[in-house]
Amino acid sequence: MAESAARAGYRVTAVDAFGDLDQHPGVRALSMPRDFGARFSATAAARAATEIACDAVAYLSPFENHPSAVRRLAQRAMLWGNNPAVLRRARDPGRFAAMLEQQGVSGKETRWLLKPRASGGGHGIRWWVPGDRVPANAHVQPFVDGTPGSIVFVAAHGAAVTLGVTRQIIGDRAFGADGFRYCGSILAPADDPHLGDASRLLIAATEIVDAAARDLDLIGVNCIDFIARDGIPVPIELNPRWSASMELVERVYGVSVFGTHADACSNGVLPTFDLAHASARHRATARAIVFARHDVVCGDTRTWLDDATVRDVPHPGEHIRAARPVCTVFADGDDSASCYTSCVRRAERVYELLESWSSVPA
Repeated sequence: MAESAARAGYRVTAVDAFGDLDQHPGVRALSMPRDFGARFSATAAARAATEIACDAVAYLSPFENHPSAVRRLAQRAMLWGNNPAVLRRARDPGRFAAMLEQQGVSGKETRWLLKPRASGGGHGIRWWVPGDRVPANAHVQPFVDGTPGSIVFVAAHGAAVTLGVTRQIIGDRAFGADGFRYCGSILAPADDPHLGDASRLLIAATEIVDAAARDLDLIGVNCIDFIARDGIPVPIELNPRWSASMELVERVYGVSVFGTHADACSNGVLPTFDLAHASARHRATARAIVFARHDVVCGDTRTWLDDATVRDVPHPGEHIRAARPVCTVFADGDDSASCYTSCVRRAERVYELLESWSSVPA
């Protein structure tokens, strides 16, 4: 997001948990642990932002689950993103249960998931058996069998423009993940079969996006996670903020995603963009997050800066705990299958290097 904003001509200060090594020259990257001596959280980051001069603020995950932190940001400068009231509506699981019901799902499912109300990236989701206790900070959702994906869109004044539809990579051990954890996305041409009938799915996705933008009064860029079943996207979660798959939209279609976000939030202007036309003209691309399989202390990661297929590079000497992200790998190809295979191979190279670092005596 910071890089997209810098490419759009903004001077950016980013506050996150990492402050990665490979930042755009226009980004001042601050890490909560290194620069503020605190663990990253939405509350801590919002507090840190009060020390930074700025004209506008924008947020990513997990702020959608912390409206009070967003309120604090909005007191600091112009807020480019959904306000706390919209977040509460958008993250209400009851509203999405209604959307599922409209898709004809709730009466057919026989397996169930227990999801934290403050969910994100698949963290904390587990199977649930009817009769088990439901904690106050969780809710039950039917498990929809199919292919996971996401719809990227930008909204303003009750209208929306769909910017991309991607397949999600979930719980893949090739990238050190398991369960329902998000570990990547693939953006493919319209004729790629990875999500079924692409034209039919896009029509249904656009209807879902239009309804969400209208009913929730969303602003800026947003993302809806879905399960593709029989060519239809069944919505399972709304992420009313920037999402990881937006990087692929900018990478492939050349759309300035932060630019569209800023225009929608500050001026209520939506882009002229034809996704059906764009997806018919471009090849596939993929991104996958590589998670540490055990604790590791990074060696000289500066050599990664010359590899365009590796991003989000950690600093030399950084300690990364098991199950935490190490970096992101990218791949381009003619179709989703070849992109996925290339990402797996690149992840294997990362793991080989991590193993060599782990074998060096401290």
